[in-house]
Amino acid sequence: MHDNHVYNLLEQLVTEQKSLWRMKGDYEKDSTGCEECDAMWKDLAATKEESIKKLTDMVKKHL
Repeated sequence: MHDNHVYNLLEQLVTEQKSLWRMKGDYEKDSTGCEECDAMWKDLAATKEESIKKLTDMVKKHL
């Protein structure tokens, strides 16, 4: 059994991945035609990817 903070890391990792999935799969497509919105979704997706990397590294340390 793991400490609660490990489960918190895992929960946040899943949340970030689901959010990234929606951004890349839906939000970017829906913003077609608006360069400003498209750029914003791409920027937010890049930020999510960084968060996912950090969370993944932390989870690996604890498992």
